[in-house]
Order: sequence, then C-alpha cells, then structure tokens
Amino acid sequence: MRVSSTEIQNNFGKYLKIASEQETVIITKNGRDIAKIAPCYGESRIAEHSTEYAAKSKYRVSYEEFLELTKNSDFRYELIDGEVFCLEAPNYYHQMVVAELFVSFYSWFKGKKCRPLTSPFDVTLFKEESNRNVVQPDIIVICDTEKVDEHGRYRGVPSLVVEVLSGSTRRNDMIKKTNLYMQTGVKEYWIVDPDKKQIYIYNFEESDVKDFKTCMHGDSIRSETFEGLEIELSQIFAGDVSK
Repeated sequence: MRVSSTEIQNNFGKYLKIASEQETVIITKNGRDIAKIAPCYGESRIAEHSTEYAAKSKYRVSYEEFLELTKNSDFRYELIDGEVFCLEAPNYYHQMVVAELFVSFYSWFKGKKCRPLTSPFDVTLFKEESNRNVVQPDIIVICDTEKVDEHGRYRGVPSLVVEVLSGSTRRNDMIKKTNLYMQTGVKEYWIVDPDKKQIYIYNFEESDVKDFKTCMHGDSIRSETFEGLEIELSQIFAGDVSK
C-alpha cells in the first residue's frame, strides 16, 4: 500500500503494525515513492525467498493473499488491481455529506426493490477471474439483493456507487475507481467533492462512459439510472464543510 509521509508521521504505530502483518508500506512525498516499511523476516528463511516475496508484495498481491491479510486485521483495506490500500478514518465533514446523501437515498428507495447501503461493506468486483477487486464505497445502491449469500456477503454489482472525496482517497476515487466501476458493470458513479461543493456524475454503458456531467451550487442531481431520484446540492452541503 502507499501512504503519504505526513500520514506516516501522524500514525507511525498504525503502519508499523501493518508492516508487521507482512504488508509492505510504501511512503510517498509529492506523489513520488521515497521509502518503505517492510516486514522483517526471520534469519532461518532463505534470503532469495524473502527478497522475492518483498518485491511481490510491493507491487501486487493476489485476492487470496488479500483475504489472508485482512482476516484478523483491525484495519479497513481495499484491493484495486492487485494493490492494497489502507483506509483512513473519515473526518467529520466527510461523514456529514455521507449522512445527508444516505438520508435522501433511504427515503427515496424505501418500499422499492433496490437498497442503499453505507460503508463499511465489502463489494467484490471482477475485471476478470484473475483480477478480483474489493472496495468499500461510501454509499452503494444494489438491486440484485438475491446475490447476498447466506453469510450476508454481497456477490453482485451495485447499480449506483457514491464516493465522497477526502485527501487520502481523492486519487483512487477519481482515477482508479472510475476505471474499476466502468469496467465491472456499475451503471452510475457519483464523485462528491466537499471542498468544491461539486458532484461529478458518470453514467457507464458497455464498459465506456455514456455521459458525464458536473453539478455545482444551485443545481439538483438527477439520476439517469433511477428516474425520479433528485437531490438538491444545497441539501447535501447543508453544513459549512469549507471550515
């Protein structure tokens, strides 16, 4: 996983624990990799094997390795294209926006087949059989509720996904996840920017962008996937999140 040098300074113990669980932490500064915290292997291990594993974990892990890493962990992780990301706890303003959106979603979808859900909730998306991704979107709307298994795990594809940007997730939400959702069958993707008080809406079709629009102050968001679902931006950004 990759984290900023500022985040490392503020939460060194947290990432030291992650490294001890055999997950290499790459430290970045100004978008560049500058250092790493790597797990320490016992002297009884063959050096070549340790080097091979460390190099592998720096770049890609398998879905099975990801499950093993997260099984007994206290942290929240995502797996995107073989790369592991540790999710920071969201701040107050982030959660305010999520709450406002979810209240609107809950009210509109009540009594309908489709269900809105909030994180933490794992969504497993297949780009292909050898590339399984696990993400925890801020809000999802699922219409294939029959794909929730007997253990309560969801095995389908959300119809609508919402991600609220924060400093640590902005790049993934705007680039990696846009590509992921487009390729795996998500119909509609909302990216909410609390700082700019804007929402970017992607509509996907056949693994391509069908439509894109930006909603700004004074606008209302209208879902193309769910006719009649409309939310005013002033309602979402009811609190002053610029402070």
